[in-house]
Amino acid sequence: MSKPLCFVIMPFGTKVDTAGMSIQFDRIYREIVEPAITAAGMLPLRPDEEMAGGVIQKPSFERLMLCDYAIADLTGADASVYYELGIRHAIRPATTVLMQVENCRLPFDVAPLRPVFYKVEPAGGPVDVLRTIGALLRRLRVGSQPEWDSPLFQLVQWMQPASLPREQVDLFHDLAQHAADVRARLSGARQAGVEAVREVERELGDIAEADAAIVIDLFLSYRAVSGYSEMIELVSKMSRLLAETILVQEQLGLALNRVRKRDEAANVLLALIRRRGPSSETYGILGRVYKDQWTDALKSDDTFLARGHLDKAIDAYMRGFEIDPRDAYPGINAATLCALRDPPDPRGKQILPVVRFALRRRMSVGRPDYWDHATLLELAVLDSDLSAANTALDSALAVVREPWQAETTANNIRMIRNARERSGQDQQWILALESALTRGGSPDESRFGLAPFAALL
Repeated sequence: MSKPLCFVIMPFGTKVDTAGMSIQFDRIYREIVEPAITAAGMLPLRPDEEMAGGVIQKPSFERLMLCDYAIADLTGADASVYYELGIRHAIRPATTVLMQVENCRLPFDVAPLRPVFYKVEPAGGPVDVLRTIGALLRRLRVGSQPEWDSPLFQLVQWMQPASLPREQVDLFHDLAQHAADVRARLSGARQAGVEAVREVERELGDIAEADAAIVIDLFLSYRAVSGYSEMIELVSKMSRLLAETILVQEQLGLALNRVRKRDEAANVLLALIRRRGPSSETYGILGRVYKDQWTDALKSDDTFLARGHLDKAIDAYMRGFEIDPRDAYPGINAATLCALRDPPDPRGKQILPVVRFALRRRMSVGRPDYWDHATLLELAVLDSDLSAANTALDSALAVVREPWQAETTANNIRMIRNARERSGQDQQWILALESALTRGGSPDESRFGLAPFAALL
């Protein structure tokens, strides 16, 4: 017998609520919502619209209609959450549980709807977790005939629940369980390599007809195992609507660049900017394409072409950072390339304080990830701060998830080392950092002699 399904309606990532407080919604889900649903003997389902650019509408409508339970987090007055909650209340008279952070001011009074309140720390992470899990669990265990919680059904006496076709409900449950099984298999395949991911793809059959969320998971699984050619081929098999989403087009540009189809990658990203508007993420990937074209030209000793690509890379990263100064990634890349230019571009030093502030702010309100520590490492290398570089390196290696991440950082600091060595500086201490990144371990001072290099800085 399949488990009952509970659909989760809540924002993603870290958002600011109506009172100006940052809320780490992914942690709220992982540490409170998901454990409560699992403890109730249900299978949690979270929407995938944000992952795939907001186009997975049919599965979301089906989940709102057919899931046995739903939990909606009203914190922050997110428009998508309210829209989906309205659909749920219009279709299902009961089994919808509301939650919100304490002292959150909402557009209307939800007190009569009896939400479950939770607490957060100043950084936005959950506190008093067990109490909140218990409160949600009690609401999810209300028996076979729960009282109506939809205001529409409570207030409009002649409203009657829709009669859902039993065969559609059964089919939906089977598909949801199948999706969970496929995702579990992909998680294991990412540890085994590209052939294991291919095997999962073969079992899915017609990709254009497969569940969009599963296809996105497959797409990103290929990226995790460096299956860039497979990513490109998979896009050609997707439905047109899914293939044209922002996430897929950005990652297609990344994959094309990885297989050295630089011009095609740039064209995909520029077309995406024209069609869907600029973003720091798209410009960040475009900057990487131009940066790789710059390094290709350097290897070919084409000085004039290299300078042109370097300037395009700087401009792309600068544009991305200007669009969203909270995103340190394009900022640190712009600053690094400005320092490598001959003569240096003064804009690099001008934005460094903003990059540091953006990074400190991001790390203070959430759990720092690999790219946070990698950015600290690049900042330390730019400052020739050996101690800070070693600290950032250890932290980065402790949270690296995929090999390409460390390879990217090693490549970035390698360019700094090469530029400084061309000007006659001894930069063996950076070489030690590169080696540690490429082999996935901490720098070995006895092998690379880091301590003596401190005197050179």
